[in-house]
Amino acid sequence: MVKKKKTIIKNKTFGHFVALGFYVLILAGLYIAATHMNYIWKWNSVPQYFVYEKKVSLNAPFDGTVHIKGNEIKIVSADGDKKEINTKGYKIDVTNGEEVYQGDSLAYYKTLTSGPLLRGLYVTLEISFYAAVLAFTLGWILTFMRISGYPFLDDIATVYITIIRGTPLLVQIFIFYFIIATIFNLERFVAGAASLGLFYGAYIAEILRGAIQSVDKGQTEASKSLGMNYFQTMGHIVMPQALKRALPALVGEVIAMVKDSSLVSVISITDLTKVGREIVANTFSPFETWLVVAAMYFSITFTLAIIGHRYEKKLKAKGGF
Repeated sequence: MVKKKKTIIKNKTFGHFVALGFYVLILAGLYIAATHMNYIWKWNSVPQYFVYEKKVSLNAPFDGTVHIKGNEIKIVSADGDKKEINTKGYKIDVTNGEEVYQGDSLAYYKTLTSGPLLRGLYVTLEISFYAAVLAFTLGWILTFMRISGYPFLDDIATVYITIIRGTPLLVQIFIFYFIIATIFNLERFVAGAASLGLFYGAYIAEILRGAIQSVDKGQTEASKSLGMNYFQTMGHIVMPQALKRALPALVGEVIAMVKDSSLVSVISITDLTKVGREIVANTFSPFETWLVVAAMYFSITFTLAIIGHRYEKKLKAKGGF
């Protein structure tokens, strides 16, 4: 059979160039629009929100006169109180014989330290990790309750999943924080991570249940005929196939969880979103701040998507799909 020649509009290289041109036009339009705004861009202030130089000082313990000898600073008060301070590794900030007051800087050194955006990123990753652990643990439990064959377990899991999936995550965060966390005296970080985990556990449970039930029943019957018990059948026959089929959806849920972790900022958890709000409030630079915050969220989700895609390709190469 003669292969039909592809038209240029279906050519992959041509398609990539067209798509690239489309986004270049969009970006150019946004740039032109931005230049006509009455707004002063402050991109040079962005780096300090990642890393900045912090000044660490040795302060005078009381009012007095400074006496410097080598790396030692002696403070002598009018009452005769004396205090010797070793300034090794510090840069002396006073002169011999100078009068200082309590709290004045005597010596200092500068060090690079993480800015609010990096600290917010760490909180976002931390809360997403704990929420993911809870979500997958709960998801497996609910899945086995649904497929257990016991009506009371199935009913309990079904009601929970229906309620969780039928109410907004933001509302659940408020309920958990203001009611459950108050009753059990939980910290807001725990409340935020638990809210995310409980919410996404319901979705993961349905993904896993659907994947397990998609495996042909004939394979289960065949394993029984070979003398395999329920746990052997699930562990060696059903679960490997189910996980391969569920992987794309599970990766999608993890990505969605990372993005939705921004909602915990409403209960004053200092994640990326709350840090962004604080920076905007202090600097009045909303465009730069939110573009940078969005780029940081995208870097996380894009990394997760790449990892998931590579694992899918690895399974596909092994005949997993």
